[in-house]
Amino acid sequence: MYLEFFSLREKPFGLTPDPRFLFFSEKHREALDHLLYGIHQKEGFVLISGDTGTGKTTLCRALMERLDPREVTTALILNPLLNETELLKAILEDFGLPATGATRKELLDVLNRFLLKTLAAGKTAVLIIDEAQNLSTNCLEQVRLLSNLETDKEKLIQIILAGSEELPAKLEKSELRHLQQRISIRYHLKPLDRQEARRYLQHRLNMARAAGSTAFEKGAYREIYRFSRGVPRLINIIAERSLLAAYLRESRKIRRVHVLEGRQSLNGRFPSSRR
Repeated sequence: MYLEFFSLREKPFGLTPDPRFLFFSEKHREALDHLLYGIHQKEGFVLISGDTGTGKTTLCRALMERLDPREVTTALILNPLLNETELLKAILEDFGLPATGATRKELLDVLNRFLLKTLAAGKTAVLIIDEAQNLSTNCLEQVRLLSNLETDKEKLIQIILAGSEELPAKLEKSELRHLQQRISIRYHLKPLDRQEARRYLQHRLNMARAAGSTAFEKGAYREIYRFSRGVPRLINIIAERSLLAAYLRESRKIRRVHVLEGRQSLNGRFPSSRR
């Protein structure tokens, strides 16, 4: 609706985790460094946690783009609401393997053979499970057992668990203490600070811009941060509504009043239409 008005090629504040739009704050750089270190040092388990909307899924996708496919083979599980057998099948399928085994042992045998071949080829196998807080206790234990696949010298698979702040709390359960003990690297991804949030907004506009000088005024930045508390997903939601409100007011500058109207629209109250 407003793309042509603001000279944009595409929506700058979509909610899908597009790595092209990833804004690397200092926190995201640190998180990525932790992930890369864990993989290259073959630490076994890495845990990335953070509030909902802080960019964990986008970070995981950016990690996959950074890894050299000649050196690393990856599997990404995005929907872990599965039982133990379904989880194993999903892992096999994402590694590009047949998941036709009738039992968990048969599935594990297929995975083990693949991991040994991967190691023999000089490559590292990486499993990334996003939204891992949704894994059942039994599935988390199944994931721990995957780390038992090893040679005398090293683990055959590196596992990254990414999830909300519920995940570290879940791992405190006594029945998961063995998994808890195996996690050697942990990083909690925090929301953006005020300056980072401002640069984040400008970065996404620049990525989507075709021409023109669409800009948020200082009051708009402050109001967006007040609403979002620096959580990227919330920034996207209110910034999108603010652009729409400014468009309806025929303003190419996004002002505080447009952010306030955008907030109202989230409650079903929309500003007046363009004449």
